[in-house]
This record gives sequence, C-alpha cells and structure tokens, in this order.
Amino acid sequence: MSYSSSGLTRMAGGGGHSLWFYDSTDALTAVRVSGYFNDAAGMLNVGDVIFVYDSDAPTLGISVVLSNTGSVVDIADGTAITVTDSD
Repeated sequence: MSYSSSGLTRMAGGGGHSLWFYDSTDALTAVRVSGYFNDAAGMLNVGDVIFVYDSDAPTLGISVVLSNTGSVVDIADGTAITVTDSD
C-alpha cells in the first residue's frame, strides 16, 4: 500500500514539534521506509513523533521523523508495540 493523507492526524504540537497518529493497513515495516511520507513533507518536521496503527494486525508503532528535505521524508525504524489480549 502507500501513504494516505486521510490516515494522518495531528494530535498535538508546540515548540516546532508535533504528535501525529497515522492509521493505515500498512505495517510499521512498510511505513518506516524512506519516502513513504513524502506527500506529507509540508506538514512533518524533524523530531515529530508518529504513532503508527496497523488496522490489519492490529499493532501500534511509535516513530520519529529523522529527516525532511522538503520533498523526501525519512522516519526512524520505530518501536513496535504488540497488541494482545490473553484472557
């Protein structure tokens, strides 16, 4: 799949950094690839935090924007959080 602007929501921000939520059917391993968020380059800043929710799995990952040239966005590999229910 590819980036979908309807899945990206700014949750909070201040001081030049924002907290984002991204809801997609794409796994964190796909979303973290350099260039995935290129269409959002005008919104994302280096240091912004993105919560990535994979609605297929379901899993949640947390990542940080590492670089943004104005056209190419790269985020960190991130930390995957497995969503489990053992009862």
